[in-house]
Amino acid sequence: MDSLGHDSGRTAAMDPVERLLAERACERLVVDFVHRLDLGEPPSVAELFTEDGSWAWPAGERLVQGRAALREYFGARPADRLSRRLMANILVTVTGPDAASATSYFSTHRVDGYEGGTVPAGPPVQVGHYEDAFRRVGGEWLLERRVLFLPFGGPTPSAVEPSAI
Repeated sequence: MDSLGHDSGRTAAMDPVERLLAERACERLVVDFVHRLDLGEPPSVAELFTEDGSWAWPAGERLVQGRAALREYFGARPADRLSRRLMANILVTVTGPDAASATSYFSTHRVDGYEGGTVPAGPPVQVGHYEDAFRRVGGEWLLERRVLFLPFGGPTPSAVEPSAI
């Protein structure tokens, strides 16, 4: 068993193409998560998780469990928040035919009080990484668990007057 509780001994017999497809499906979930938060409908992030899936931030003492709770949590995002998350170093490890784990790095740029236009660029308000567990359910890869680690963080600034860019 690995640190996420998956049996990694079963992957040696896995077809290489199946492994690549699994890795790609999990990478897609990592990117789809931030895309939905930044450009889509934040409550729809819940659909990327298993029914019993969870999102946790241990340092912030937050644990959100189950799709309904995830939908409510991500749906509570302020309507006037503008954000862009950058994902990098996405490393997926297939740990079994229906299980995988990943570590990915992120940085978050965001402001509250956004009313349109271009906002002057500033440093990211967060830089950290996610540790994810994935499970294939009914042939579809989903997030089973996402844990946030945030070594660099600060408050979300308010938007200033948009520039004339």
